[in-house]
Amino acid sequence: MSTTLGLGEFLRTRRSHLRPEDLALPDFGGRRRVAGLRREEIAQLAGVSVDYYTRMEQGRVPNPSPAVLDALAHALRLDRDETAHLHRLTQAQSTAARTATRRPAPSQRVRPMLQRLLDELTDLPAMVMGRRMDILAWNQGASALFGDYAALPQAERNIARITFLDPSSRNLYADWTACARENVAYLRLAAGRHPDDPELANLIGELSMKSEDFRRWWAEHSVQDKTAGTKQFHHPVVGDLELSYETLRSAEDPDQALITYAAEPNTPSRDALHMLLAWTTTTPARRADPRPATR
Repeated sequence: MSTTLGLGEFLRTRRSHLRPEDLALPDFGGRRRVAGLRREEIAQLAGVSVDYYTRMEQGRVPNPSPAVLDALAHALRLDRDETAHLHRLTQAQSTAARTATRRPAPSQRVRPMLQRLLDELTDLPAMVMGRRMDILAWNQGASALFGDYAALPQAERNIARITFLDPSSRNLYADWTACARENVAYLRLAAGRHPDDPELANLIGELSMKSEDFRRWWAEHSVQDKTAGTKQFHHPVVGDLELSYETLRSAEDPDQALITYAAEPNTPSRDALHMLLAWTTTTPARRADPRPATR
């Protein structure tokens, strides 16, 4: 995975999404050959020279200052996740210029405290997600809602992989496209955090080869963290469900996240979720690997 190309492509895609009228800029150039703002317009908004910004898109500025990056983020109207991603891409580019090889990220095992929390959540679907969207552990509720992860080979227990390569996921999510695009944006964020992770690169390569949807959305360079929200499901057993999800990360290891799903009290979704959990009370929860946790 080339961080230099990643930086240039990210800047170009963000620039292509803006229009002069979005920023109250005069459009004196008539018809534009490409979508979005021109390089000189972004340079003007960021307070840098056109040559400097051009070299940024070409990956030829080795160490831009945080102030310049923040100015570019403001000019490109980046949100918090996109701004952080811009800083990480630039840092990764600078590090790659100094270091020929990087140690791959170690394999992950669920942290003991997260496993204990998971075991206590008997009335909510919950799972622990790793840095590549790997499913490190899950409880009975998650098996009831999403399916039996234990039946999958360990290498296939991955949220993004299941979303794009398992046809049943298109029936489970009421808005599959929105969920799938969120997964792509999160993987793009993860790629910025771990630019030299070979397993992450392999996952992205596999999904790009096997899914036209993934390949098209990956090229958009959208980034988004997985935090909280609402998802709607068409469950084959209990029908329609609307569940809110929350992502909790430990300060000690932000690469592992506990994700919980819950329904609003006194709603049909709450009744359906209770029915689903009661129906699967004999489903065994996935236990953690007994070896020490790693990041």
